[in-house]
Amino acid sequence: MPYVSTALALHALAAVLWVGGMAFAWGILRPVAAETLEGPARQTLWRGVFARFFPLVWASILVLLATGYYLLFGVFGGFAGSGMHIHLMHVLGLVMTGVFAYLFFRPWQRFRRAVAQEDWSAGAKDLATIRSTVAFNLALGLVTVAVGAGGRFWL
Repeated sequence: MPYVSTALALHALAAVLWVGGMAFAWGILRPVAAETLEGPARQTLWRGVFARFFPLVWASILVLLATGYYLLFGVFGGFAGSGMHIHLMHVLGLVMTGVFAYLFFRPWQRFRRAVAQEDWSAGAKDLATIRSTVAFNLALGLVTVAVGAGGRFWL
């Protein structure tokens, strides 16, 4: 397989961008924004942050799926030839993708509309939903990265 190292590198980079972006947004930017900005300014900030971050997440998902399936079927010989850590990483990645799709198509779309209409009350509710959804996906992402990095030695 001539492109294994490239596929592995792209897979890792896409995971780092997605999970690292969530870690930064949830663990660093969110508390500072909450401490320093009033509701409307905070919601406007998050609308801009998400508008830039979410296309990166979609690109990361595409790269993760393409490289993951390339490696799974081209290197490991499919599911039968892969270790339990690959199965677990696959399932967790699909769950994360589903969680992100929900976040993107439901609360994010409502939040965008609420901020555009300056409906700060509705925006606050949607932002709270986005925050808890990102926290859940971040936890899944950290487990997935740990499984991907060390799972073959554990499972």
